[in-house]
Amino acid sequence: QVQLVESGGGLVQAGSSLRLSCAASGRTFSIYTMGWFRQAPGKERERVAAISWTGGSTNYADSVKGRFTMSRDNAKNTVYLQMNSLKPEDTAVYYCAAEPYGSIWSQEGSYDLWGQGTQVTVSS
Repeated sequence: QVQLVESGGGLVQAGSSLRLSCAASGRTFSIYTMGWFRQAPGKERERVAAISWTGGSTNYADSVKGRFTMSRDNAKNTVYLQMNSLKPEDTAVYYCAAEPYGSIWSQEGSYDLWGQGTQVTVSS
């Protein structure tokens, strides 16, 4: 069983950058498609980005395309979300999630494993 732990959140000003990390335990990390989701206060959780288990394919929400980049390092059992040009509307709790051999187009319900989340707050 893979366990996920996010880190890297914080309070930043608009226009700044942050890099989130999600470290996974377990020896089967490389079979998991990984996703980053976020949930803002009073809103539903939305998928931000996903990366295939090989790392060869990614998918981004329209709201973050061109600003966020998701990557993975299977040797380190870690996925990253590089967030540039942050906006106040990016403020949310960010979660990473894992789906074995999943699709980068999968929705929230398909993901089996979730981290505890990390808070990102962007001030204007």
